[in-house]
Amino acid sequence: MSEEEQVVVSVVRDFVERDVRPSARELEHGNTYPAELIDRMKQLGIYGLAIAEEHGGTRVSAECFAMVTEELARGWMSLAGAMGGHTVVATLLGKFGTDDQRAAYLPRMATGEIRATMALTEPAGGSDLAHLATNATRDGDHWVINGAKTWITNARRAGVIALLCRTDRDAQPPHNGISVLLVDAETPGLTIGRDLPKLGYKGVESCEVFLDDCRVPATAVLGGEPGHGFAQMMSGLEIGRIQVAARATGVAKAALDDALAYARQRETFGKPIWQHQSVGNLLADMATQYSAARQLLLHAARVHDSGARSDLEAGMAKLFASEAAMKITVDAIRVHGGYGYSTEFDVERYFRDAPLMIVGEGTNEIQRGVIARQLIARDGL
Repeated sequence: MSEEEQVVVSVVRDFVERDVRPSARELEHGNTYPAELIDRMKQLGIYGLAIAEEHGGTRVSAECFAMVTEELARGWMSLAGAMGGHTVVATLLGKFGTDDQRAAYLPRMATGEIRATMALTEPAGGSDLAHLATNATRDGDHWVINGAKTWITNARRAGVIALLCRTDRDAQPPHNGISVLLVDAETPGLTIGRDLPKLGYKGVESCEVFLDDCRVPATAVLGGEPGHGFAQMMSGLEIGRIQVAARATGVAKAALDDALAYARQRETFGKPIWQHQSVGNLLADMATQYSAARQLLLHAARVHDSGARSDLEAGMAKLFASEAAMKITVDAIRVHGGYGYSTEFDVERYFRDAPLMIVGEGTNEIQRGVIARQLIARDGL
């Protein structure tokens, strides 16, 4: 990273230590929307990290973005989620949007005046995006959208939704008939349903979204031409999966740090528990898994920064880091013993947050398929 990017990460780290960690436990257990922390993130420019200066942002490298995400997730994973989908949409607009689309959305997204989210998952299917049911029919100068989405993070507070839907039901193969439509929050026919109850990832909403004859102008198609949405979204998900991997390493780092601190101060049989081989082995394995996950994350980010296709590297990072986070958070509970099961300690929160990264942004089963296909296509590593 450049010196300027290192400063960005340092500023976010200070924000996490000063403002996030002291308040995360209370906010999380109350499932309270972190309005003040979100406002502070806006002030720090976090919502503009994928947006070019010409549109009011401060676009940074994927490596810097990953490190910012890791710091936020180390403090409270929900905050990292609150800017993840927004950044994917900003990336899509910057890469594929028309001049008018970029001018309409990116300056306000850079400041956080409006936040964006993407809507992919449907009630009857998550990973099979090529066969999604939400559809849009052309009607003069408009598209009329009908369908439903679910598990849409930030849906209630998003100003614009990048909606993946079918615009040509007869296209073959089916993914050629898919487009991304930019749907403003106040569009008639768009309804935000209930906030879905969750194991972890509290404070930030994940909602049902319904579209009933929702009319958007023809100019709402990302890039101006329908039929390119599937490829566009797959490209955007490269940075999305790097972001999820970074969330996982952030949660893993928090669990490892808490376990190390507890193992130093907790004594049994006359010595700190880290000196007991069984606990020391847990700590050694946790640190090794975290370090390996972080290296995969950094490698994926650097490949992405090079301009090369990074779906293989992003998939590997997301797969390994999320599985490592799950294992590390379980072992952190083991190190804490009975206190690890108490809501008075943060390790139980890490344990509840970790599974999201296994199933989010494409399940790990999907990641393995992506990795295998790319290994064959590239003739190995």
